[in-house]
Amino acid sequence: MTLIRWSPIRDVSPWNPAVDSMSGFMNIQREIDRLFDQFRGGALDDDQTSLWLPPVDILEQENDYFVRVELPGVDKKDVKITVQNGILTIKGEKTQDLEKKGDTYRRTERTYGSFQRSFTLPSSVMSDKVEASYNAGVLTISLPKVEEAKPKEIEVKVK
Repeated sequence: MTLIRWSPIRDVSPWNPAVDSMSGFMNIQREIDRLFDQFRGGALDDDQTSLWLPPVDILEQENDYFVRVELPGVDKKDVKITVQNGILTIKGEKTQDLEKKGDTYRRTERTYGSFQRSFTLPSSVMSDKVEASYNAGVLTISLPKVEEAKPKEIEVKVK
């Protein structure tokens, strides 16, 4: 069975080429975004594709790199962080609440399932000193830099 999108406003209102063509472009953009979202999943150990990828921020400070991962609804016991051969890997699973008898979902937009994110670390990271904390659904991974990579201030003397 093929589903057809119905837009009551478009079907009732008179045709307006400027508005209707813009609406068409927006629909195309949504479809392209949906396709990219499907294909950008990471490969898991069992060659399955990740259904969702949690958003990540990576920032650099003077002494450390920080990776912040949004994991709303994920229990910290369901997250595994590894550093191996210069690659930081964050794996986990967001499990769906079991439906209660009599519940009828009209719309479900939240994503559930396994995820995996991997990042190649710069050689300036001390892999054995990596630390992680989890607070309010945000995982923060601290990656300290080796001493040689930290900026040094040198005073220049003028003669």
